[in-house]
Amino acid sequence: MPQQLSRLLILFGLLIGGFIVARHYLTPKTYGEKGHYRAAALDTIKALPVRYAGREACATCHGEIAAALAAGLHQTVACEVCHGPAAAHTDDPSVQLPAPRKREGCPLCHGYNPSRPTGFPQIDPQSHNPIKPCITCHNPHRPEPPRVPQDCSACHGEIARTKAVSHHALLACTQCHQTPEQHKTSPQLFRPEKPRTREYCAQCHARSAQSPEETPRIDVDTHGGRYLCW
Repeated sequence: MPQQLSRLLILFGLLIGGFIVARHYLTPKTYGEKGHYRAAALDTIKALPVRYAGREACATCHGEIAAALAAGLHQTVACEVCHGPAAAHTDDPSVQLPAPRKREGCPLCHGYNPSRPTGFPQIDPQSHNPIKPCITCHNPHRPEPPRVPQDCSACHGEIARTKAVSHHALLACTQCHQTPEQHKTSPQLFRPEKPRTREYCAQCHARSAQSPEETPRIDVDTHGGRYLCW
């Protein structure tokens, strides 16, 4: 056997032996009893003090606020997301919970962020009612805007920014999206329509279309074959 190969075999043997010894002495005794984790970790977790009470506990004393929350746009947001852990407060009401009143809290969720889904209300904190606390205009438990947004960018910030640097920058969103008026107040129940046929784009981009001279034109019958424009 070549000398180099014998040295490699010795090295591998030492590594395997070290792994077996380490596994025997370093693996927690309860590892694997209830799955791929340390079973004693359950006892460690149970021994931790309870910090969160849950929204049901909040509703016991704050029924009116809980009802407003359940009927508003924050209905899926737990009370303790904004007010912090409440277990100590439910045990002793003299322990006060923080009530965010400054401007910094709301932009954590509602400041513009391109990773957020389109349709999620987002604002630019520097230009949207600067300096004023959000609760000046919005009830945090039922945060419907005091005025219906007139601009689609209020909820569709990423699309609005993409459109602003495109050739369609000057087109109104409603030119392509037939939008019921109720969409502004109940966006999940009343959805805008989207163009579904090639003929829709052809209204502006066909060779025979009555659109401005600089508009790009195509032969609708041959351009793109059977595929939709988008």
